[in-house]
Amino acid sequence: QVQLVESGGGLVQAGGSLRLSCAASGRTFSSYAMGWFRQAPGKEREFVARISRSGGIRYYADAVRGRLTISRDDAKNTVYLQMSSLKPEDTAIYYCAATSAYSSSDRTDYNYWGQGTQVTVSS
Repeated sequence: QVQLVESGGGLVQAGGSLRLSCAASGRTFSSYAMGWFRQAPGKEREFVARISRSGGIRYYADAVRGRLTISRDDAKNTVYLQMSSLKPEDTAIYYCAATSAYSSSDRTDYNYWGQGTQVTVSS
């Protein structure tokens, strides 16, 4: 099992940048593929980005591709989500997730979740 804690959320203006962090503990971090999801008020939790166990495979939702970058640092047991050119529609609670299976864009494939961090983008 693994415990996940997100941080780095906050209030930013449209066009600004923000970096989210997800610190993992409890077991071997490198054995998990990681993903970022987000949920806005009145909407379902949606896929944002994912990264394989090795870090060699990365994939993004169409809405964020080119603006957001996922990365991982196994030495620090941390996965990051670098966000730039933020838009008001990016406003949501962002969740970090881990899976012992292969990297996936389906939230049902993830075994562990953090409690989320709020990102608010003002216009």
